[in-house]
Amino acid sequence: MTVIASWAARTRVPAAVAACLFSFTAFWIAQRAAHVSTVDLMVYRAEGAAVRAGDDLYDLRTTAARLPATYPPFAALLFTPLTLLDTPHLRAAAAAANLALLVVFVRQSLKLVGHARVEGVWWVAAAAVWCEPVWTTLRYGQVNLLLGVLVLWDVSRRPPDGRAGWAGVGIGLAAAVKLTPALFAVFLFATGAVTRLGGGDGRPWLRHARGAALTFAGATLLAAAVLPHDSWRFWTSAVFRADRVGHAEETANQALRGVLARLLHTPDPGVLWTALAALVAATGLSVAVAAELRGHRAWAVAVCSVTALLISPVSWSHHWVWCVPLVLLLWTRGHRAAALGTLLVFCSYALWWVPHGHGRPELRQDGVAFALSGLYCGAGLVFLALALVASAGHRCRGVAGVAAGQAVTNE
Repeated sequence: MTVIASWAARTRVPAAVAACLFSFTAFWIAQRAAHVSTVDLMVYRAEGAAVRAGDDLYDLRTTAARLPATYPPFAALLFTPLTLLDTPHLRAAAAAANLALLVVFVRQSLKLVGHARVEGVWWVAAAAVWCEPVWTTLRYGQVNLLLGVLVLWDVSRRPPDGRAGWAGVGIGLAAAVKLTPALFAVFLFATGAVTRLGGGDGRPWLRHARGAALTFAGATLLAAAVLPHDSWRFWTSAVFRADRVGHAEETANQALRGVLARLLHTPDPGVLWTALAALVAATGLSVAVAAELRGHRAWAVAVCSVTALLISPVSWSHHWVWCVPLVLLLWTRGHRAAALGTLLVFCSYALWWVPHGHGRPELRQDGVAFALSGLYCGAGLVFLALALVASAGHRCRGVAGVAAGQAVTNE
């Protein structure tokens, strides 16, 4: 039995690696058979080409879908090397890079929840590649996994004294490419501010937030120096026009704004969305800060990521790659039913079962279609509710513990 156990221990990692490589190969073949367009990757390359040619970045319309440039100018600077490869090689390189990033993202997610065993990384990556947000990220050639890796790398590097070198750089760079991750800097600042108000030392969180803000500012100023006209257009006009990205009611939009647009059968949910987004932002940040101050960083990071996706004007389904740490957190913290339910939501592809696309049928959905097309947003809201309940439970146990300690002292 000892020999068998020893052999099993030695083969765990190779078996997991082999399973992951098999899954990735099957995934690669499936994507080729589906003739994926990597349309967003083509937009990125067109942005890089516009920078090199000196063309107006935000007048750009490219691909058969006539898609515009929607990211900050700093992203376009990063995309310039994409112009050096022809389309087949660029697609292959992007797919390989995203698969490698998925492994890193899974490893960081497992590290966040405290279960970073080597074989676990490969088994989870083998399964995660088939969930809809990851599939769609690779289908479009998106940057979501890269941004997730930057954020998780950053939030997992805080030593006890808060003096980690490069603290905030990952969050700042991610926010300079796509604005949504900036909520992590707000979360860090709020945590430091609340700690100070309570008489504690909030400097570690404030330093971390300052690092993110300075990195974001540096990247943005670099882009402004190289692309002054485009930077002016983006920060004074394009950034405020969510309609440039696409119609709010599109099925792929799994943010609160998209769900409200489909519910109300209107392309602009207006002030109702603004009020609801503000409420969710305040609630999510409060829960994240409370979790962080109790030492539950995994809960804090997951809540912050979900809050950012919900309140963003547009959160396409592929932005929800954060479902990977979300499911892992729920599973490892004993919420097995919630973890399995969340996994089912993100692996079902159910939002694509409803009419979508030409003719804007999302504005005429019935109850069943509406429910299916809002599953990601619904899962996010349920998770926030679960985190809020868990936060209240921790608080009650903490109060009970203090009271018990006082009773013992009084005796």
